[in-house]
Amino acid sequence: MQPAELTAIDIVTAVRQGDLTAVQCTLAFLQRIEAHNGSINAFLHVDAAGALATAERIDKRRSQGLPIGPLAGLPVAVKDAICTADQPTTCASKMLAHFRPPYDAEVVARLRAADAVIVGKTNMDEFAMGGSNENSAFGPVRNPWDVTRAPGGSSGGSAACVAADMAPVAIGSDTGGSIRQPAGLCGITGLKPTYGRVSRRGLVAFASSLDQIGPMARSAADCALIMETIAGHDPGDATSLTGGVPRYSTQLDQPLAGVRIGRVPEHFAAGLDPEVARGVEEAFAVFKAAGATVHDIQLPHAKYGVPTYYLIAPCEASSNLARYDGAHYGHRATRRDEEGHRATRRDEEGHGTAPHTPGAFESPLVEMYCRSRAEGFGPEVKRRIMLGTYALSAGYYDAYYAKALRVRRLIRQDYLNAFEQVDLIGGPVSATAAFKLGEKTNDPLAMYLVDLYTVTANLAGVGGISFPCGFTKSGLPIGFQLQAPALGEGLLLRATDRFQHLTAWHQRRPKSIPSAGPAGR
Repeated sequence: MQPAELTAIDIVTAVRQGDLTAVQCTLAFLQRIEAHNGSINAFLHVDAAGALATAERIDKRRSQGLPIGPLAGLPVAVKDAICTADQPTTCASKMLAHFRPPYDAEVVARLRAADAVIVGKTNMDEFAMGGSNENSAFGPVRNPWDVTRAPGGSSGGSAACVAADMAPVAIGSDTGGSIRQPAGLCGITGLKPTYGRVSRRGLVAFASSLDQIGPMARSAADCALIMETIAGHDPGDATSLTGGVPRYSTQLDQPLAGVRIGRVPEHFAAGLDPEVARGVEEAFAVFKAAGATVHDIQLPHAKYGVPTYYLIAPCEASSNLARYDGAHYGHRATRRDEEGHRATRRDEEGHGTAPHTPGAFESPLVEMYCRSRAEGFGPEVKRRIMLGTYALSAGYYDAYYAKALRVRRLIRQDYLNAFEQVDLIGGPVSATAAFKLGEKTNDPLAMYLVDLYTVTANLAGVGGISFPCGFTKSGLPIGFQLQAPALGEGLLLRATDRFQHLTAWHQRRPKSIPSAGPAGR
């Protein structure tokens, strides 16, 4: 039995039945990470010792006849924006390069309580700002289907590690498509739940009204398994939704007869790659064959989604990232005094000093703030902070941020109107398959447009799922997206599971992944 070839459901079943030990399973995936992470760069940190210790405890409890959790022995990778008390949480930024949180995020705590094995932290765009995973301070992630191409972002490390069989399941976060877009480009399944369905406590904030945590795996069935553990109300998160968590797994094996799927004609306009369009249309045909009906619908304000998102998200980022000033949190600049002596560097606990050097700054404190943030943040993060700060400044707030909030309300109303006509909305995840690394890095607008089909779900607060629906002639995955009304995760998972029973796209693996280099830091 090769654990890397098993689904998450197969793994937990095998461990529970004694056909596979948690240690055997964990070792198998750690070996995959050791072999391939050097070429993919999906993991920033691998906790081999901690993972094996957890696996040993699970096996010991099972051998003694003691209860084990619903995810017992399942290796899980966690995006490096989600706090883990026993591993670094860097957000792929120099600003937090040495940060170790004092607590686990609620999602991580729930995974541990279910006896999942946290194997490591995955690479990402810095502070989740990007669509290609090239903005990481620790190097880009490479797409396992073609290492010259981007895996998507910002949860590119989570998507790539699942696609490369370095973990059966990964946890990502989605602010404007950061689960769904990399899932689509890497040929796996990724679910962005309804805003508030999964606790955000312990997720390092990018844009608080948009961020949402969700699972990434090979199949909808595996995502359903994970959702049963991580979803649910958290009193420590003021935005967490109340109400019980459905048994998503029991809802999967149901027909789609009578399910209405909306198709937005504008999503098939100029700019959509013909091969992607073909794959998406063929996916609609599969849903029809499964008993669903497809109807053209309108989302009149969707065309304003990208500019609206790129006002609201940077404004919230400007506020959230203000705390990283070198005094309270994060990196503190090192500087020389007038005699050329090296000043001390403040660590993450706030120790150290930065003596004043006369210069252009109005005070030593302002100089320390400016230098710390200039050194700690990368170019894309700086760009979004400046955009957000400008849009929030006096004289521009009403013209930009307030107007964007009004458009956001119109976009949400479009979804409410559409879901009176249909049960789901389907379409492409991105306009192209995975693009070359470096192809869009010098054109921020082109990079922002990779979120064209995904940002509106975050603006409206609804759920969405991405899964493979075909491949290009060059062998790159094509992603299909479904969106559902609030708390419609059950229907999203059910529809995707039915599609995956009728097709085999999600079972494909990259033919050859280079083996090279160390397994994370």
